[in-house]
Amino acid sequence: MSRIGCLPITVPEGVSVGINGGVVEVIGPGEKKLSQSVDSRITVEFVEKDRTIVVKRSANSKRDRALHGTYRSLIANMVEGVTKGYQKVLLISGVGYRAKVDAEVLDLTIGKSHPVRHPIPEGIEITVERGTTINVKGCDKQKVGKVAAEIRAFYPPEPYLGKGIRYSDEHVRRKAGKTVA
Repeated sequence: MSRIGCLPITVPEGVSVGINGGVVEVIGPGEKKLSQSVDSRITVEFVEKDRTIVVKRSANSKRDRALHGTYRSLIANMVEGVTKGYQKVLLISGVGYRAKVDAEVLDLTIGKSHPVRHPIPEGIEITVERGTTINVKGCDKQKVGKVAAEIRAFYPPEPYLGKGIRYSDEHVRRKAGKTVA
């Protein structure tokens, strides 16, 4: 029995849920809209009386149990995303390293011979504080994580000097350099 898949998802007021065939659509306040297609082995029901979403599986095979918990988590993330949203914070370390937002492009000056320009995808909001703190916000958890990972991949933190782009909750393990005898 799936421990996660059997839990009902409570839908707060102001959020509407539509289930059309194999597609679940969640619409929140402020024109936030997310949709997820669901496998045919999984059924999704919206109970209007309790304002809950119930995810059920048709069989008890290993694959069905895995899909059951996965789709329940995806739908729960959609409901939380349209109500609260998601945020990842990145920190830039290094002398002269900074970031700024120009129109729909994030400009990074991170010690390369040219500035790195990363286009901001639709549905994602990027803000820069004090030139070294990048906030990536959005209602889609997967997209926020992907954009943050792409930005970090331009210059991952290196262990000797600690320079680079890292998550705010990431700990960079420092190594000792060469010692002079």
